[in-house]
Amino acid sequence: MTGVPASAAGGPSQAKGAAAASPVSGPAPDAPGVGGDGQDAGRPPRGAKLAAAAVNQASVWNIANLLTMLRLILVPGFVALMLADGGYDPAWRSLAWAAFAIAMITDLFDGHLARTYNLVTDFGKIADPIADKAIMGAALICLSSLGDLPWWVTIVILGRELGITLLRFLVIRYGVIPASRGGKLKTLTQGVAVGMYVLALTGWLATLRFWVMAAAVVLTVVTGLDYVRQAIVLRRQGIAERQAASEETEA
Repeated sequence: MTGVPASAAGGPSQAKGAAAASPVSGPAPDAPGVGGDGQDAGRPPRGAKLAAAAVNQASVWNIANLLTMLRLILVPGFVALMLADGGYDPAWRSLAWAAFAIAMITDLFDGHLARTYNLVTDFGKIADPIADKAIMGAALICLSSLGDLPWWVTIVILGRELGITLLRFLVIRYGVIPASRGGKLKTLTQGVAVGMYVLALTGWLATLRFWVMAAAVVLTVVTGLDYVRQAIVLRRQGIAERQAASEETEA
């Protein structure tokens, strides 16, 4: 309080009188509608915007975003390991596979953690898809440049990923295209197939990885076409809803 203490104002009796007279003089500093420093409660307290900004900045450093950052850091490390000693040394390829596997595992956990524990941030929304495309694109390009994987496979997979990402942005005004089970299966199959190609496999395992990659390419194309269909339906529905809302407004 900013007033004179009751003892200095003439004792308890005068203090009680002052308390009784307080409704006439106005609300107490801590009463509803007035802040503790005399500020209107409808306004944010002094420094609230700075405090909120500090909280938002601190929230970027959560476990989900740290895993995304780790995946981004692993990309140049993976490329260096993949191309070390000409790119055909089994030991270096094994280390490259380990880096790729860690990146794929963190991809499974960061999104789940962000949604489960309310750790979704603007940074994560942007960095997570970039990290996903970066590690997969780096692996495919390295494999094709070394002659282990046909370039058309890399073009089909990367073209589909970039195309669907662009398509999501184009139709976002009408709604969000949800991730389908087929899309999740595609991601898993791609990860397994690319991982098998990163390793220096021979014999029946080399034959097996060919068929796993073939399945990944088929799923890539099929799910891509399904996303295009969903985008067309979503756009038509959005346009129809806007026209209906416009007609109701005019009526």
